[in-house]
Amino acid sequence: MARIGLLSLSDGRDYVQRDVRDHVSRAARELAAMLADAGHEVIVAPEHVESNVLATSQARWLAERHVDVTVFHHSVWTFPHFTMLAAESTPGPILMVANLDPQYPGMVGLLAGAGGLDQIGRTHARAWGDLAEPEVRNRILTHVRAGAAVQRLRGSTFGRIGGRPMGMYTATANTDQWMRVFGVDVEEIDQWEIVRRSENADPARVKNARGWIERHAAGVRYDGDRLTPELLERQIRAYYAMRELIEEWHLDFSGIKGQPELTANFCTMDVAEAFLNDPYDWEGPKDTHVTATEADMDAALTMQLLKLLSGDPVLFADVRHYHTERQVWDLCNSGQHATWYAARSDDPAENMRHVSLLPEVFYFPAGGASVQHLAAPGAMTFARLTRERGAYRMHVMRGALEQYDAETNERMMRASTWEWPHAFARLSPTAEEFLTRFGSNHIHAVPGDYVADLRAVCDQLGIRYDGFGDAA
Repeated sequence: MARIGLLSLSDGRDYVQRDVRDHVSRAARELAAMLADAGHEVIVAPEHVESNVLATSQARWLAERHVDVTVFHHSVWTFPHFTMLAAESTPGPILMVANLDPQYPGMVGLLAGAGGLDQIGRTHARAWGDLAEPEVRNRILTHVRAGAAVQRLRGSTFGRIGGRPMGMYTATANTDQWMRVFGVDVEEIDQWEIVRRSENADPARVKNARGWIERHAAGVRYDGDRLTPELLERQIRAYYAMRELIEEWHLDFSGIKGQPELTANFCTMDVAEAFLNDPYDWEGPKDTHVTATEADMDAALTMQLLKLLSGDPVLFADVRHYHTERQVWDLCNSGQHATWYAARSDDPAENMRHVSLLPEVFYFPAGGASVQHLAAPGAMTFARLTRERGAYRMHVMRGALEQYDAETNERMMRASTWEWPHAFARLSPTAEEFLTRFGSNHIHAVPGDYVADLRAVCDQLGIRYDGFGDAA
């Protein structure tokens, strides 16, 4: 849900204002009702903007309410300098909306005001048309979601637990650039904090968590070596340590290096990463906390934007293998997938009955459980923030996750690392386009179609939108 400020602009001539006030008020009520019906909170400025003084005072009044997006509503001809003055007093994203009515030329006012904003380089979005038309409503709501996501990203804090993993340039970003472009601060925290704090976890909570996992998972395959009850409890303790760090440092999203120090000497972070990204744990419902494995900063930033847009948990994966016979990608990464993706159910038990905890593979000698499942099918939007010559761009594409018969699923999972979670993805770009252009080994996704939203997010952030396939 976004917090939307609604500012109605009008004509600057008093003898015109008398004849259009009722129309402006009625049009504003209709727009506010549409936004409220979509689940957003709408705050309407007390007065129409009919003068330069009101342009400034009403915009400041909305700004003091800390709205996510300010809608400049044009239902009649408006004096363009009202738009300019209101924009000067509006710190966040601006959406210009106009009715299409031949008797009341709101569209003309929008174009005049928006042209002025272009001249001074003020970023804004535009939407126009009859609110009764679904495509018009969708256009407005797309820009509202995008503006709210960008605004909520600004002022947030990312917690990087550990440094650069395994020499990965694509996982490590410039903190100055993050503040300048995204408004995000980075808090550097040593991995020792996970080890140290894990010893403080309440034994009763840890035992309860292990019991819940054992009861609800499809299986917990203890082998007496790489996966024991003690190792699983150590992973749960690491989860509680992360929860403590998140609360104490007020972290909005995070990344855990893990490799090689923790995975070689303590335990894998698979359980912590999976359940942090879930909308629940063994103690009940909770907010998802975006957490990227390998402390991948651009992964976490992409995931946080996708979460803010969709409200859903976000998939994180390596682009592990391409099954040429089916033209399907195996998206697989050690334990990182939220268990929610196993069935996409509101009932954790329904998801967990498709999840197995298996002994970790030779890459991680410290052992622990990998959180294995095959992601449920459905349409998805895939994205990844990457950098080219130091400048950010957003790779975006449509696709869908698929499943097959049990024998085929098993064979395809065993073609890579069977013990890890998998998602079989059919992407809209060809394999040649993807492998030629994609700028990372990691990719991220959420259910649904958010291509237009991500294009609007890029406009708001001033970064390049880079669409693949039918999202170009």
